Amino acid sequence: MRTLVVSEFMSLDGVIQAPGGKDEDTDGGFQHGGWTVPFWHDDIGASFGALMQGTDAFLLGRRTYVTHAEAFEPMPAGDVFGDMMNAPRKYVVSKTLTKAIWRDTTILRDDVVGAVRALKAQPGGKILTDGSSQLVRTLLAHDLVDELHVLLYPLTLGGGKRIWADGAHGGFKLRSATPYPTGVVGLDYVRER
Repeated sequence: MRTLVVSEFMSLDGVIQAPGGKDEDTDGGFQHGGWTVPFWHDDIGASFGALMQGTDAFLLGRRTYVTHAEAFEPMPAGDVFGDMMNAPRKYVVSKTLTKAIWRDTTILRDDVVGAVRALKAQPGGKILTDGSSQLVRTLLAHDLVDELHVLLYPLTLGGGKRIWADGAHGGFKLRSATPYPTGVVGLDYVRER
């Protein structure tokens, strides 16, 4: 069975919304887009590269998929980061996306839980999900997440999208914690069964 890994940038108060850019996601009047940028360190990038080892599929919600596709699809072959992001198969959960905009994409429209279970049962490497707050809530609620990688940032945002729904319950075991020079801590958890 394949491993489904969720990787998130998260504030101390659990917000994951718009970590990478000012106008990335302003839903609900969110005004703190790009909140991770001041805390960047090359070791964080290296940790993502390590996480990508053995990953051969992305599973994303529509908004995260579009953001990633617009950033990575145009990158020329030979760009190390572009090659790493463009190589895996992509699975996007969407009822509104009419056609794929990123190479090697399958659109999942119905029975998301069943589709993810079937995907996990196929042979292959790791399946990686990032961002995708609505999708991640569903995955967590149905016990489909095997590993949770959180980059915890030393700030609070006061509100915004989170991966934990009210009333959510589940258990993970800490595998490792890695502090970075900018105050970010990488937390690597595995699901307790």
